[in-house]
Amino acid sequence: MNIKIICVGKLKEKYFKQGIAEYAKRMSKFAKFQIVEVPDEKAPESLSNAEMANVMDKEGQRILEKIKDRDYVYALAIKGKERTSEEFAAEIDKLTTYGHSDIDFVIGGSLGLAPEVLQRADTQISFGRFTLPHQLMRLVLSEQVYRAFMINIGSPYHK
Repeated sequence: MNIKIICVGKLKEKYFKQGIAEYAKRMSKFAKFQIVEVPDEKAPESLSNAEMANVMDKEGQRILEKIKDRDYVYALAIKGKERTSEEFAAEIDKLTTYGHSDIDFVIGGSLGLAPEVLQRADTQISFGRFTLPHQLMRLVLSEQVYRAFMINIGSPYHK
């Protein structure tokens, strides 16, 4: 199984990198785990709607280049479906049972995901209506994917 988190921008904070590396190490028993960063589009603080769409489009194209045709794609979106950890684990288990061995999670830039990325996604997932820094979301997502594996093998980690 291959798990890939595709995200916009570079992760600079050492503490986030360390946390993600810990979950990546733990997941190595179950899957190949990787983070793929695509460059964010530089933009001034205040943008017109057209400029915002242009930024999202450019970032979206970079994201789409990293997704293979057969990949199952989760787009992280505030309007996505919320799941419990158990529901998420069951979904991952079902996907692997039915031949989806390449699963991608997409985290957009500060403006969100381009419509083309959302259309390509097989599903949208939300971790709640809070706005979280994208760097923190990488860590939270890494932990939840690891938790899903632990739930699926009946580990007490989830308790």
